[in-house]
Amino acid sequence: MSVIYAEEIMQIENYTLESFTIGYPMERIAPLDQFLFIDIETTGFTAKSSSLYLIGTAFYADGNWQIRQWFCDSPTEEAALLEAFFDFAGSFTHLIHFNGNNFDLPYLLQKCEQHKLPHTFDSFEGIDLYKRISPYKAFLHVPNCKQKTLETLLGVQREDRFHGGELIEVYRNYVENPSQDARGFLLLHNRDDIRGMLQLLPLLAFYDLFNGNIRAKKVQANSYTDYHGQEKQELLMKLALPAPLPFSLSNLANGCYFSGEKNDGILKVPLYEEEMKYFYASYKDYYYLPEEDIALHKSVSSFVDPSHRTQATAATCYTRKYGHFLPQWDILIEPFFKRNYKSHELFFELTDERKTDRELFSRYAQYLLGKMAKTY
Repeated sequence: MSVIYAEEIMQIENYTLESFTIGYPMERIAPLDQFLFIDIETTGFTAKSSSLYLIGTAFYADGNWQIRQWFCDSPTEEAALLEAFFDFAGSFTHLIHFNGNNFDLPYLLQKCEQHKLPHTFDSFEGIDLYKRISPYKAFLHVPNCKQKTLETLLGVQREDRFHGGELIEVYRNYVENPSQDARGFLLLHNRDDIRGMLQLLPLLAFYDLFNGNIRAKKVQANSYTDYHGQEKQELLMKLALPAPLPFSLSNLANGCYFSGEKNDGILKVPLYEEEMKYFYASYKDYYYLPEEDIALHKSVSSFVDPSHRTQATAATCYTRKYGHFLPQWDILIEPFFKRNYKSHELFFELTDERKTDRELFSRYAQYLLGKMAKTY
């Protein structure tokens, strides 16, 4: 079917979002005019047993964000709708959607297969907003990552009062008895979904928080008195965040505290001043000296009186070190220390040399935030 014929029978709606800003630096990924946002409306979840009746898109052109919708008056217009959409989409390089990897894109491909159309999404770079945001649901303090839930989090207001399931019956009635009111409800719901995706873009700042490049601007050790009146120490890192957060947020996990506002973050980490142990890997090459409570390599300890030494075991093959230590849950920074052999907690020493290593602390801050997100 030719594109000309498709456009002759398709109903196409165009809207300009005047003075609309997206609140996230998408230009870091690609030029704005290369992004195409997409959301579809169907009468069911399975392509074989339902109809595709609307494809909505948003794109940047002529200095404004635009919305374009293709609407089917009848299920018989599906092929025309697909042809018109794919012809239009061909000039874009990046496709953005909300959970489209699980529904919209597979559904459209299945419809193309039904109608024997050769279209694919192979030429697009894809960004699934749901996939990027949902891993941090608990960190964001939301019960779920449905689009409307996230819109509420950002204070987004909708005109639409329907959910997708309710509109299935609206569309079926429209096919039998077309009316402007019903058509308006169907278009409005999709339009609000599309506009909502644009308004959710600032939440990508949280994806960047855990996957971007955080920079430690200032690092200092502090002392404080805790709730029980005990003196404690902490490391305070002031951070430059990769993208401005859309709202202030704070979280506590694994004994670490994070607070962020716009481009600035603060990360507090417990700092331990105590004696810890470094365990040597090849314990068979060491003797343990009980009186000294350390292990020494046999090249040195072989001269010690045999009555003052024993063969080291994995649990006794260590040297002791008193100093300031920071926690790590994997071997991020070596050498790593432990309180005892069976402990799962790992630490690294805060040496004078490391205190001025901003690159190390930038990497450490990124690591800690990742652990906090997984804990939540």
